[in-house]
Amino acid sequence: DFFDYGANLITEKIPVDFGFAGFRLLHSLNNNSDHLDEIAAFLGASYFRAVARNQVYGLSARGLALDTGLESGEEFPYFKEFWIQEPGAEAREILIYALLDSKRITGAYRFSICPGEKTDMLIEGKLFRREEIKKIGIAPLTSMFFYGEYTNKRPVDDFRPEIHDSDGLLVKSPAEVIWRPIVNPQHLFVNSFQLSDLSGFGVFQRDTDFDHYQDQEARYDLRPSTTVVPVGNWGPGHVELVQIPTENESNDNIVAYWVADRLPAMEEPITFSYVLSWCVPAGDSNGLGQVVATRSASAKADNFRQIILDFRGGKLDQLPAELPSEAPIEAAISVSNDGEIVDHQLFKVKPTGCWRLVFRVRRNGDGSLADSLALPILNRQPVEVRAYLTQGEVKLTETWSYAIWP
Repeated sequence: DFFDYGANLITEKIPVDFGFAGFRLLHSLNNNSDHLDEIAAFLGASYFRAVARNQVYGLSARGLALDTGLESGEEFPYFKEFWIQEPGAEAREILIYALLDSKRITGAYRFSICPGEKTDMLIEGKLFRREEIKKIGIAPLTSMFFYGEYTNKRPVDDFRPEIHDSDGLLVKSPAEVIWRPIVNPQHLFVNSFQLSDLSGFGVFQRDTDFDHYQDQEARYDLRPSTTVVPVGNWGPGHVELVQIPTENESNDNIVAYWVADRLPAMEEPITFSYVLSWCVPAGDSNGLGQVVATRSASAKADNFRQIILDFRGGKLDQLPAELPSEAPIEAAISVSNDGEIVDHQLFKVKPTGCWRLVFRVRRNGDGSLADSLALPILNRQPVEVRAYLTQGEVKLTETWSYAIWP
């Protein structure tokens, strides 16, 4: 009774208990007079996604992630049942209840969805473990990155300058805002960002310039960014970023989620709540300047790499190119894993108004970059680099974080 197959002669072939794949939510989001706009979809096991005004679908969220990045294999519990509360005529939000289930865990979820200039979801969860689980990823986000502005060797011959749903991970705490550009790695790459107090994290499509994509059909420039803001204190833990190699734009190869340092006893439930916002990433760095471009190039020596960063926003936009000697802008750059900063330059790019930081990283240790390249891929270690701009004791920008691979 719920389905109309038109002239297709398949009615008798459809099982009586065929069920639903999921559901979509429609709303007058973009003020179209002739149709309603799709604002969210819960389709595909644990997947759900949404858009804000004038956006198209991009990255997705999941209910939960178990053991992602471990050799034992990952598991994504699925939403087994949904209950949708019909909204009133003047309602500004819709309520959805869901049952999450898998062999090792089960739980109840409540979604309060409010569409608009940004679409907010207040998500509340209560989980019960059936077995011990090594890693539980809360608020997982999943996306696609094929290649971007800092991919010097494109994996395919394509007219499009960039292909990605998202281009970076943002991690916020009261002490620091970190921006981590996303890459399409040569092999599985897992990063952790340890925090004693999480303010929020998100997977962003910060670059929204159509000219950088040139794709009229996919409209990567209109893909949403998504932020996770905890309700209450989640305690110490880490944001984990998993990057998986992909040979095409069809695969979701990026995952990010929160992992708590401590969980309740096995017999106790795990409870949490957070606001998941689908939006354009404006003003997401606490008023600090942001990294708007990351580029790299090979240097003359075989164990050098040149990095070019463009910063813009916050107080940077009000500073002239020529500053008095007593109040200069300075770069704070640090490296780990046998790396060394050889030299750096900082200047304002007049055509764009950005402040550009250029520096070279040298790989030290037992061997050169050429020696490291002779190792199997899985045995190579990256040089981790961090950089931000200051003026005196004042931090002007978010912290850029990156891994330079041999």
